Amino acid sequence: MDRRSFLLGTSTLALSQVLFGCGGDNERELKVQLLKGSIPGQVVNQFQKGLQQQVQLKFAPVEQIQDLFQQLQNWQQKPKATDEQGWRRFIPFRQGQKSADADLVTLGDYWLKAAIEQKLIQPLQEAQGNELKQWSALDERWKQVVTRNDQGNLDTQGKVWGAPYRWGSTVIVYNRDKFQKLRWTPKDWSDLWRDGVQQRISLLNQPREVIGLVLKKLGKSYNTENLDQVPDLEKELQTLNQQVKLYSSNNYLEPLIMGDTWLAVGWSSDVLPLLGRYPQLAVVIPQSGTAIWADLWVRPAGITKDTLSVQWIDFCWQPSTAKQISVLTKSNSPISTNIVASDIQEPLRSLLQSDGEVFDKSEFLLPLLPSAIKQYESLFAKIKV
Repeated sequence: MDRRSFLLGTSTLALSQVLFGCGGDNERELKVQLLKGSIPGQVVNQFQKGLQQQVQLKFAPVEQIQDLFQQLQNWQQKPKATDEQGWRRFIPFRQGQKSADADLVTLGDYWLKAAIEQKLIQPLQEAQGNELKQWSALDERWKQVVTRNDQGNLDTQGKVWGAPYRWGSTVIVYNRDKFQKLRWTPKDWSDLWRDGVQQRISLLNQPREVIGLVLKKLGKSYNTENLDQVPDLEKELQTLNQQVKLYSSNNYLEPLIMGDTWLAVGWSSDVLPLLGRYPQLAVVIPQSGTAIWADLWVRPAGITKDTLSVQWIDFCWQPSTAKQISVLTKSNSPISTNIVASDIQEPLRSLLQSDGEVFDKSEFLLPLLPSAIKQYESLFAKIKV
């Protein structure tokens, strides 16, 4: 799953590379490649000021999670034999693979299994370790999603492979003006099947998301393994497909803004930054629960463990920092913060002051067996014909 990140204004890191501190041969440095817009610039400044020694911070924002995952892959790829021989002619000390160019990288929880399986990252700590001082401040749910075995599957006895620093969900965004005429507003997934919105809906072009919301409507889990055992699933999908104008994971908001569609299902990281600019848009988290995602810090394979990266993760988990990240990047925090209504713009209050009951009904998209993934992909392709 990929999530596109919109610009979040001047409060976020928006340069191709942001450097703090003066360069020096013996000076320590922390190199971070992060999802663009996911960390406010002032948070990095505050971290710099709180360090006891002179440190050079290199934060390089990247447009999409998928690009960051591919970067992790590129760092671990061995060069072709002919290329390697050519390099060694000029650089005799060159190793057999490219070295990672970051101490920490943003990755989404959905990508974690593949990153572990492909040995692109290394653990942050053992499950019972104490390297991350603020680990205990995390709710058990966040600990569970990043504690995995060497195959990338959830395992309470596994290692800690990621540090969540913000999270969001799959939401319904709709045009208030259009729904005023219908005299009802969307509240839950079942509303996507109602009269009045035929050919007015855009859905994400993602099997797990689309089939998942139908499963949720039917009282099932997003992570259902055997779709053949769910009565009426294909029938419900076919009916929903008749309501859909387009499937897109990248361009689903433009038609909504233009009025070509009236409702879209999308990721909160895409949607929430737009609400201030387009007051005709409103957002709701489906009452029966939704899919949730988390942005994580991961450590690339081959990088030497360094106290600076641990300090940065712990800094992100301090309540005051977590609050800033949440409010300024319009996302939720895995750390309990004292966010109050006055801290948040009115359109965002119901989304960032998350409803505990809805959150309890929501789910991460967890790894499925290859046979189950094939089922999802096959059924999704079938209903779109």
